[in-house]
Amino acid sequence: MARRIDVTGAGGVRLAAWEFGDPPKTDPAKSVTEPVIPAQFSGEQAGQVPSEDIPGVLLLHGLMGRASHWASTARWLSGRHRAVALDQRGHGQSDKPPEASFTREAYVEDAEAAIEHLGLAPAVLIGHAMGALTAWQLAAKRPDLVRGVVICDMRASALGAASQREWADWFKSWPVPFATLADVRKWFGEDDPWVERPNPSRGEFYAEVMHESPDGWRPVFDYEQMLRSRETWVYDAHWEELAQVQCPALVVRGLDGELGRAEAQEMVRVLPRGEYAEVADAGHLVHYDQPEAWRAAIEPFLDAALTP
Repeated sequence: MARRIDVTGAGGVRLAAWEFGDPPKTDPAKSVTEPVIPAQFSGEQAGQVPSEDIPGVLLLHGLMGRASHWASTARWLSGRHRAVALDQRGHGQSDKPPEASFTREAYVEDAEAAIEHLGLAPAVLIGHAMGALTAWQLAAKRPDLVRGVVICDMRASALGAASQREWADWFKSWPVPFATLADVRKWFGEDDPWVERPNPSRGEFYAEVMHESPDGWRPVFDYEQMLRSRETWVYDAHWEELAQVQCPALVVRGLDGELGRAEAQEMVRVLPRGEYAEVADAGHLVHYDQPEAWRAAIEPFLDAALTP
């Protein structure tokens, strides 16, 4: 079960954060003598460990994603850690104001605000794609807030103008509205020209970002806001910020993903405390394609990073 907590991000944008599962409990005898901050301020409930005693994890989805994409990961994390996933601006149930900023700075400030508001610091940041870039940029900017970073299938090199044009054309190719969610799953899992072979998990991933409208199923996000978000990082390389991440960092790639092995290993080399993991039979959506292998790849790193 997920519980929503509202956070105010950069420029006053309202963000939806989701806490999955129940945080670890205190010893019953101990909880009698320890003060508990009221739930409306802290998100905690009677009998739970004060938030500063629970290792915090903030999960950041990629472009077009949403917090619920992390549900499986967050639930197993919540057995030992306080796991919170953020609907980033323009995504999920967070605000999508037309006039909002979709710069890198805004996304990083939103994550910063979430960590501080929720009392997660120092937190481990787990990011996929664009969310991974936000994670390492925040770690470089505010090392006091971050104790570890998991970077999942995000490149540090520039992708260029051609890549941005391809994305704009791809959005135009979507046959929206979809009549049913089954049609969503089939198109993104089989019929999308970007799909090299049938991929049911990809279909499920995109079904999660659709909502029902009067004429059928449409994305919960705005295409133009996604392109505006992407254009703030696609033209630039991000090696300098990667080199500024002083905490432990794990670079994870799916063998069939967008991050190649050579670039991933160079990212590990550039990171002062970098480690490397790869997941077989997984593409860009590593945590969707192979959830058990994803857990096996990151859990030892998390155990080390979150141990006091």
